[in-house]
Amino acid sequence: MNCVGSVALVGAGPGDPELITVRGLSLLRRAEVLLFDRLVARELIEEAPAHALKIDVGKSPNPAKGRRPVSQEQITALLVEHALRGSFVVRLKGGDPFVFGRGGEEVFACAEAGIPCEVVPGVSSALAAPASAGIPVTHRNVAASVAVVTGHCALGDRVDWQAASRLDTLVILMGLSRLGEIVAELLAAGRDPQTPAAVISEGTLPTERVVVGTLATLPAQVAQAGLVAPATVVVGEVVRVREQAAALASRGGALGGWAA
Repeated sequence: MNCVGSVALVGAGPGDPELITVRGLSLLRRAEVLLFDRLVARELIEEAPAHALKIDVGKSPNPAKGRRPVSQEQITALLVEHALRGSFVVRLKGGDPFVFGRGGEEVFACAEAGIPCEVVPGVSSALAAPASAGIPVTHRNVAASVAVVTGHCALGDRVDWQAASRLDTLVILMGLSRLGEIVAELLAAGRDPQTPAAVISEGTLPTERVVVGTLATLPAQVAQAGLVAPATVVVGEVVRVREQAAALASRGGALGGWAA
């Protein structure tokens, strides 16, 4: 009779492979089966043992010719299948498993199959991308509240934009393709068109790009810049901190890379 294995849902972080947690890296190096997302850094995949079975289960909005996208149902089935065979399975997920990562569905699948499952939190791009760009999501006397919402819902837009528009800082993940619609929703909800706003493309990576403007100008600026996903949108007065810090740093001759 085979012994049941186990599963670890590991957050790989926002992009930079050095931002994975110590616990996450330790489990990754013990993996017998590795299921990894599209946005996980190649350097992290190579941390798994050479003998480990590595399975690319990344979901892509534009699948390569000849490649069929992997559904969430297929992913959970693979987790259960390999764990029931006695393997230690690491599910390496971009960002944090429980921040728009569908980690809850994978935990439920393991629980239903009687498979032990550990969740290792990851650094979410909702916090890391703005920080990498020099934008704090909260700042004393400027922002005492922050909300993280998705710009892409599987069952249609379920975000309460009226409520979201009233918060000091709004962070929107997976919203680049709908940026114009999202901005229109916020403006219709009463948000000031002159509210500072920014888009961080490929945050924490060497290819990171940042566009800063206002709600009124941001969609056109982003279109002109040709930013690519993954991208994080930040709306709120905290966006001004980037420029303020850059100005102070330039005066002192210590201009940071993010402020260049």
